[in-house]
Amino acid sequence: MYSNYPSYKGTKHAVSHKKSTISTFFFLQPENLLLDKDGHLRITDFGFAKRIGSERTWTLCGTPEYLAPEIIQSKGQTFSVDWWALGVLVFEMLSGYPPFSDENIFGIYEKILGGKIDWPRWRNK
Repeated sequence: MYSNYPSYKGTKHAVSHKKSTISTFFFLQPENLLLDKDGHLRITDFGFAKRIGSERTWTLCGTPEYLAPEIIQSKGQTFSVDWWALGVLVFEMLSGYPPFSDENIFGIYEKILGGKIDWPRWRNK
């Protein structure tokens, strides 16, 4: 059903490997995950990637549905925001849509900050 999406295990490994360089990516989403000819996961679009070491950064960038609460609240973030984005990605791979969606960007932010997740109907069964 979701054969066009890379596997969660491969994505987690790629994020873990990327973290060994202590940088943050900001754009982990299905459109930026590709499979090479051997079936290995490739993360693309590092235009906003940033080396942060053990420090925080206050860069506001990313796809609204994938932003971690600390980015929206301008509290400063570490590479943990990529783990948040991975969770959003896994949710989207399983359900077919992101957990936080709205017609208005500020509606998306309110849902993220309030933890209001649009759970799939099949989850309740």
